[in-house]
Amino acid sequence: MSRLIDQFVRNEEERTRVRQVEELAARFSERAAAHDRDGSFPFENFADLRDAGYLKITVPKAYGGDELPLYELVLLQERLAYGDGSTALAVGWHVGQILHLRSVRKWPTPLFEQLCRDIVSDGAMINTFASEAATGSPTRGGRPETTAVRTEGGWLISGRKTFSTLSPILDRFVVSAFVPEEDRTDEFLVRKSDRVTVLETWDTLGMRATGSHDVVLDRAFAEEGARIVGKGEDDGGGWLLHIPACYAGIALAARDFAVRYAQDYRPNYLTGPLSEVQTVQQTIGRMEAELRTARTLLYAAADRWDREPENRARMKPELGLAKHIVTNSAIQVVDLAMRIVGGASLSRSMPLERYYRDVRAGLHNPPMDNMVLQMLAAEALKEER
Repeated sequence: MSRLIDQFVRNEEERTRVRQVEELAARFSERAAAHDRDGSFPFENFADLRDAGYLKITVPKAYGGDELPLYELVLLQERLAYGDGSTALAVGWHVGQILHLRSVRKWPTPLFEQLCRDIVSDGAMINTFASEAATGSPTRGGRPETTAVRTEGGWLISGRKTFSTLSPILDRFVVSAFVPEEDRTDEFLVRKSDRVTVLETWDTLGMRATGSHDVVLDRAFAEEGARIVGKGEDDGGGWLLHIPACYAGIALAARDFAVRYAQDYRPNYLTGPLSEVQTVQQTIGRMEAELRTARTLLYAAADRWDREPENRARMKPELGLAKHIVTNSAIQVVDLAMRIVGGASLSRSMPLERYYRDVRAGLHNPPMDNMVLQMLAAEALKEER
């Protein structure tokens, strides 16, 4: 395993997992163009993920899962995205949130245990729907317009959520809702019913196969025990590294495509392949510099998060920086790959134009660039004070 993508594989156990996921990624790669073109949800990919046991990789061992650390989650998510960015980002919200719930312990134990056992036995998945058109990104602190009203035995939830990734396949999900009688916002676990409608609104430039449609709740019922109060322990948001891992995987795929193209393409004005041209070699070198720097930061952050649980709450700037650097580097790498290939890279017969569109989505995943920079500035100013 001497390829750049294998640089951070540490032992034989990780190599075994990587090879298994690589087989899935190769399969997903063959389907990616069609789902991107149609904007369709890749149900068959998720059937493969379930059959391979991927959906339980972050479930605690006590409930039958693999309980992988963050480092290995990043390793596998990057590999999946090498094959299909949309599938990797979508499943990343599920496996990432299970890791998050496992570390912060904010769910009532019976509720979390039942979810984990359903993941292991039935392939259940979970995501949190918090974004709304009126509030923008939930990370910016807007109060949700979705409301939860007390009723006999539970709550009635009404509202409309946007960017609801995995919505076509979930049988349950978490929503943030404002409780008017208590003047506070909490989360509620809601099961799919005739009071829940998925509106197929997801028609975007990139990440077209994530199924991130709008979800409308019309007095959807949540049981009394399905209310999730508080945030639990502060883990610094380490689980969100599944996002930059995804974009790193796409960038690696673009890099490999461009390098192979440069080695194979022999225009008639040259005596050898394109890879012998000095400017092309310089461009490849720039891709390498971006990828090696960004991925080193990403894996270092994941490793530290695993090794230092007592410091996780203070790692937010470091984790945010990893996302910021990796995502922007991925955009740069794909752009450089397209410059190597030239005008042919714009063709839909090549995957580069899909990579180019997909990596742009990283700018709109949390944490946002301006918030990361503001957080870093605040840390510096606090240190000087």
